[in-house]
Parts: sequence; structure tokens; C-alpha cells
Amino acid sequence: MSGVKHLTTLAVVAALGVLAACGSDTAAGDTPTPATTATADAGPSGPTGFATITPDDASAVLADPPDDLVILDVRTPEEFAEGHLDGALLVDFYDPDFADQLAELDPDVPYVVYCRSGNRSGQTLPLMQQLGFGSALDIGGGILAWADAGLPIVTD
Repeated sequence: MSGVKHLTTLAVVAALGVLAACGSDTAAGDTPTPATTATADAGPSGPTGFATITPDDASAVLADPPDDLVILDVRTPEEFAEGHLDGALLVDFYDPDFADQLAELDPDVPYVVYCRSGNRSGQTLPLMQQLGFGSALDIGGGILAWADAGLPIVTD
């Protein structure tokens, strides 16, 4: 499949995942959003493009990360304090200046993005695309799915 055709397919799959994730992602009572799984193209510096991946696939990316990989947590500070992925950077989705904070990040490095259930991170990927980011992978089902898969969470 040509690179453009493959990226177009990934964009459609990611858009479907965002549409499926519409709704609220409140801390009380939300349930994991089913993940739309796709694989991003692998380039010399790791995955490129935008896609929702499984927690196991995300764990594999984190086990052998591309250069300058940023793990981006878009939950609230309170949720972050309860437990997060090791090395994660917190940018609160609910901050009024969320888009401005994203715009201050380096758009040329790859990102793995997650939230609680996959809703907020699913909404973050299209925003990152609009802001000119080159690559972001969303952990489908968020940290809830990550924990259900038995993957490590840290508190500090």
C-alpha cells in the first residue's frame, strides 16, 4: 500500500475512533471506550502517523521507544497522582488553555497519548494533527485498559 494511501486509511480509522469515543470522560462512572486499533507506519525513528493502539502494542513501543518519544497523559492532576505511566508528561485536557499547552510541545517528536478511558486522548489526536504534530499513538481504552492488561503504573 502506498504511503499516502496508508496514512489516509489511518486517518479514517482514527477519525472513526474519535467518533466512537464522543461523550463525556468524567472520573466517576465512565467506562472504557472500545479501541479502534490500527498500526501506524514504522519509520527509522519509530511509528509515524496517528492511530489508536492496544495497551499491549503501546507497551511494546515503550519497551523500545523511538528517539525523543513523549508519553502524554491528558487526565487531571488528581487522576495523574493516583497513578500514571512511568515518565508521562501531564497536560490536563480540561484546562481552558489545553490547546495552547499542546501547541507549546515539540510537534516533530513522536507521542503516545492516553487518558482514563480513551475518550479525551481520542479527542486529543485530531487536535494534535491540526496543530501540525507528525505522530501520536492513542492507547485505546486509556489507563483503565492498560491496568486491566496488567501493565505497570507508577505513583510518585
